[in-house]
Amino acid sequence: MDLATLIGIIASLGLVSYSILSAEGAATFINVPSIVIVFGGTMGATLVCFPIKNVAGVLGVVKKAFLVKEVSAAEIIGRMEEMAKKARKEGLLSLQTAASDLTDEFYKTGIQLVVDGQEADTIESILNTEIDYIAARHEVGAEVLKAAGTYAPAFGMIGTIIGLIQMLQNMADPSSIGPAMAVALVTTFYGALLSNVVFLPLATKLQRRSAMEVEQKSLIVEGLLSIHAGDNPRILVQKLNGFVAPDQRLAEAA
Repeated sequence: MDLATLIGIIASLGLVSYSILSAEGAATFINVPSIVIVFGGTMGATLVCFPIKNVAGVLGVVKKAFLVKEVSAAEIIGRMEEMAKKARKEGLLSLQTAASDLTDEFYKTGIQLVVDGQEADTIESILNTEIDYIAARHEVGAEVLKAAGTYAPAFGMIGTIIGLIQMLQNMADPSSIGPAMAVALVTTFYGALLSNVVFLPLATKLQRRSAMEVEQKSLIVEGLLSIHAGDNPRILVQKLNGFVAPDQRLAEAA
């Protein structure tokens, strides 16, 4: 689990809630019509932009912001080095066992292509095409959240305008103006909070997760092509280390 995402959202909502509850009139911040306008309006506008399938599927994509198994570049390179050693000693067919032990379907597909004796160009084309489609699917999820983050403040403002219109229709009692204004502004508060604490931060996190996944899968492709070419394991490590930052590289044997 990515604790940074969870801690960030809890901390943001917690501090805002503390500020509200520690002041008088906290009940003013609970307004059902405002909630309906912001949530309903944001959902409706997002559905106009994207098919229902994309909006419904965003929940599955959002899980990547919270539930993710971190795999370092050094781990990937280390595994590639071990497979390269095994392939040089026992042949490419010996990697069949390594493929059956993997849970990553992309990794498994790549090894199977190598074992099957496909040409290097074919292997690279198939795997890079899959990487492109993975990145495209992830981008849709981020775009849905970005759209929701854009529309939430707008509907918050719409709710405020509605509240102000209703307030101006009842100006006979000056004492009611203050409370009515407070309720009207609550809608803007909901929209701004949802946008800046939930939707936009999650969209950014998903984009970063997608970029990291693409980088790691590209590293796997390069490693498999190196194994396919019969490169020395030491050369493989040096080649793959060149794709990552120095602090993420696998230490080379002396």
